[in-house]
Amino acid sequence: MLTITDLSLQRGGVWLLDSVNLTVQPGQRVAIIGANGAGKSSLFQLLLGQLAPEQGSVALPGGCRIAHMAQEVEASQRSARDFVLDGDTELRQLERQLAEAETRGDDHALARIHGELDVHEAWSAPRRAEALLRGLGFTDADADRPVASFSGGWRIRLNLAQALMRPSDLLLLDEPTNHLDLDACLWLENWLRSYPGTLLFISHDRDFMDRVASHLVHFDHQKLMLYTGNYSAFERQRSERLAQQQANFQRQQARVAEIQRFIDRFKAKATKARQAQSRVKALERMEMIAPAHIDSPFHFEFPVADKVSNPLMSIRNGAAGHGEKTILSGIQATLLPGSRIGLLGPNGAGKSTLIDALRGAGTLLAGERTCGEHLAIGYFAQHQLEALDLDASPFLHLQRLS
Repeated sequence: MLTITDLSLQRGGVWLLDSVNLTVQPGQRVAIIGANGAGKSSLFQLLLGQLAPEQGSVALPGGCRIAHMAQEVEASQRSARDFVLDGDTELRQLERQLAEAETRGDDHALARIHGELDVHEAWSAPRRAEALLRGLGFTDADADRPVASFSGGWRIRLNLAQALMRPSDLLLLDEPTNHLDLDACLWLENWLRSYPGTLLFISHDRDFMDRVASHLVHFDHQKLMLYTGNYSAFERQRSERLAQQQANFQRQQARVAEIQRFIDRFKAKATKARQAQSRVKALERMEMIAPAHIDSPFHFEFPVADKVSNPLMSIRNGAAGHGEKTILSGIQATLLPGSRIGLLGPNGAGKSTLIDALRGAGTLLAGERTCGEHLAIGYFAQHQLEALDLDASPFLHLQRLS
């Protein structure tokens, strides 16, 4: 399905790939993992023809249809349904041809195009688009809303739906679960497992990879390492490979040291000079094994508070909503130190409204909210990107919070 041969790629003077080879078979579902900046998105750009390698080649079957998930979408007045339908470019092309044939009054072309539309199952396309929208968490009413009316995270979902709508042999998805809730993630997992083509997806979601991937490609020091199985299988296999590599390295180093001791001892003795020289040449010919390299783990600790209130916060007889609309009522909540609480529920059930009520953001319409004397609240918004100052540096953002 996909063959990469002796390929090298650099961007901005930095080598991302160095003489790599990779073969992906039809029907495989391949997770792409690696450190940020390793070249995962650049690999997708190579496959889409948006980048050219310094050397080597990428080969795909003739006529291979590629669908990919765009990372941005412009505000548009097109409805969500029409936007998703635009992903089926073959359908849209047939619709344009049909309109042109009707304008010309070309009965022969009309008959041919109607036949092609039947083969394409055009009659079911709107229903299929709406099913994709529902699966990704949109309501039936959302299908008629303009794209411009959705927030950034929901527009990314529209991009995903559009990519899934397009008939394809190769599907490329870059972080598809980033803006999905649990229900949408579970739906997407089922959809992808039944996808008949070849799937390549970039992800940092271990659970998602475990449930979807049949293979995994790891960007490892400018190389691509292919593993069979999901992420858990990759961790086991990589651990075994690194352990074996380190053992081989240590054995070789012991052998090198032994040979070097012989050379140092006998190189000055006439009776042993020939043997010493032979061992020098053996060292020169030896293909050296590199030590196993394990990425340094990232360490982060939350600072320990000097004083902790107990309870941290409580709400009694609360009601929460927006304006005059009550979304949640009868709220009885007490938050204790050390708790780890997950909020689950369908879209629109009031999860974000409850979070806003807890942090005092104005959604508590009734009841009493009591905070501990030493309470300090950290908050990460669902659409945090929209709250950022795009003209400020990352350091300045953190400095403002300190």
